[in-house]
Amino acid sequence: MSNPAKSIRIGTMVSGNKGDAATRIGEIAGMGFESFEPFFWQTTKGQNLAELGKRCLDAIGDRDITISTLGMFGNPLEESAIDLETLQGWKDCIDNAHHFGATCVAGFTGRIRGKPLTDSLARYKQIWSELAKRAADKGVKIAFENCAMDGNWASGDWNIAHNPDAWELIFNETPDDNIGLEWEPCHQMVYLIDPLPQIRKWAHKFFHVHGKDATIRWEVIKEHGIFGKEKFVFMRTPGFGDSNWTDIISELRLAGWSGSIDIEGWHDPVYRDALEMTGQVYALNHLKHARGGEFVVDPV
Repeated sequence: MSNPAKSIRIGTMVSGNKGDAATRIGEIAGMGFESFEPFFWQTTKGQNLAELGKRCLDAIGDRDITISTLGMFGNPLEESAIDLETLQGWKDCIDNAHHFGATCVAGFTGRIRGKPLTDSLARYKQIWSELAKRAADKGVKIAFENCAMDGNWASGDWNIAHNPDAWELIFNETPDDNIGLEWEPCHQMVYLIDPLPQIRKWAHKFFHVHGKDATIRWEVIKEHGIFGKEKFVFMRTPGFGDSNWTDIISELRLAGWSGSIDIEGWHDPVYRDALEMTGQVYALNHLKHARGGEFVVDPV
């Protein structure tokens, strides 16, 4: 019988810029990951995505592993050479998602650099209304990661979809059913927002979830505040941060959510470099445990 526990899969991200994504999938596919998110930073570097998708699926072989989402991270709202490459990368990922078996492309909205968040809305609507139609025609969803990339309401370089007030604005500009969020608790916690109530309100717009956590040093905040020289928050690999992932996954299930939680590594201050995959596999098992552990068939 099918495994209903896997209505929420636990996987990881795989860079499409640093080395070959298909080769990397082949290297780690046997570690227990149930899904992968191949992703690109600003540019696909002209790769043949149809061919890459086929090789990624070949690397998975007959394992029960899916690729639901591709990542394309950059600023498609501006018009410098690299920003135009990002915009083209979005189009190419949308057009070729099916070669990976993917039904979603995720990344940043982009932003008019150095301006208040609301100054980006007109350009946002222009670009994303067109991309939403392109994606809908191919049965693809668009998911915006909720990462501020060190920006805020007053200024920033990359993304405007990092705050629930901004979500209200952007979904008003683009009410398309296939535009939603690539959500993770970490990016709310670093701005001292409680992520759990968001699930109850916004889960219908969560098209993909990133597995990333945060540790908040409240004693630093109480003594130094959040604008001092002392670091008050660290991004963490799941299992090493403050989030109760059992609660998060329970809330997702209660909201009727299904999909993949793909671990976003490379941020943990401890489990990094030589310990990167140690941390990621720990997170994989931690999230599987938070999901309820091994599926048990009732013999009755």
